[in-house]
Amino acid sequence: MGWRDRGVQVKTPEQVATMRRAGLVVGRTLEMVRDLARPGLTTGDLDAAAEAHIRQLGATPSFLGYHGFTGSLCVSVNEEVVHGMPGARVLAEGDVVSVDCGAIVDGWHGDAAVTFALGDVPDEATELMRVTEEAMWRGIAAARPGGRVTDISHAVETHVRSAGDYGILEDYTGHGIGTEMHQSPDVPNLGKPGRGPRLVAGLALAVEPMITLGSADVDVLDDDWTVVTHDGSLGAHFEHTFTLTPDGGTWVLTALDGGRQELEALGVTYGGG
Repeated sequence: MGWRDRGVQVKTPEQVATMRRAGLVVGRTLEMVRDLARPGLTTGDLDAAAEAHIRQLGATPSFLGYHGFTGSLCVSVNEEVVHGMPGARVLAEGDVVSVDCGAIVDGWHGDAAVTFALGDVPDEATELMRVTEEAMWRGIAAARPGGRVTDISHAVETHVRSAGDYGILEDYTGHGIGTEMHQSPDVPNLGKPGRGPRLVAGLALAVEPMITLGSADVDVLDDDWTVVTHDGSLGAHFEHTFTLTPDGGTWVLTALDGGRQELEALGVTYGGG
C-alpha cells in the first residue's frame, strides 16, 4: 500500500476489489431501505432492517458505535440534513428522507447516501434532490488522474450555483475512505479548482454534497449528531464512493452498476470490472 500527499491512502487493485464488495453491500442496503420506507414506520425501523441486511450480506455496519453513534444508518428527515440519529421519529407522507449507509468487508469500507420523497412533495423539493444528485455526479466526473481534489469541489459548487439560490454546507465535507471510514483528504463541496492532494489511481474518495433550499447555516441537535438547517428549510444529501483505475477510468464502488450509466452520459471513461 502506498502513501502520498501527507497520509493519503492509495489502494492496490486487490484492495479496491474488496472495497467494491463493501460498496455493493451499501448500494443494495440503500436500495432495500428506499423500497421499505413508508409513512408510519420510524427511522429506527429503517435502521433495524438495514443492520440485519448488512449482516446478512456478510458485512459489518460502519456507523454502529462510531464515536458513540447508536445506529447503522443516518436517517435525516426534512430539515435534518445529515447525521440524523435513527429512533422514534415517525415517517409521514410528504417527508424528504436522506439515508446514509456504511459497511465494512474484510476491513475495508464503503459509504453512500441517497435522498428520496415519501409520496408527493412540492416541486422545489424534487428540484432540490435532482440538483444535489447531479452535483455529486458532476463532482465525480471532474476527477481525473493528475488533477487535484478541489477540482471535484469546484464542479459540485458550479453545478449547484448554476441551478439556483441553494445553500451549500461548508463545514461538512466528503472524505477519503479505505481502511477507515473517514480519511484524508477532505473533499469540500465548494472552492477553487487545482488545490489539495493530487488525484491518482487507487485513491478512493466519498463525494457527498449537502444542499439546502435556504441558508447554509446549520445547528446540531442535543443528540450531538443530527445536523438541521437553522432556518428550517429542507435539505438533501447524496453520496457515492469512487476510485480512479490504473487505465484512467472512474469506478463508483457504491453504485450497483459501478456508475457506468451516469459516467458515460457525462463523457467519462468507465473503469469498473
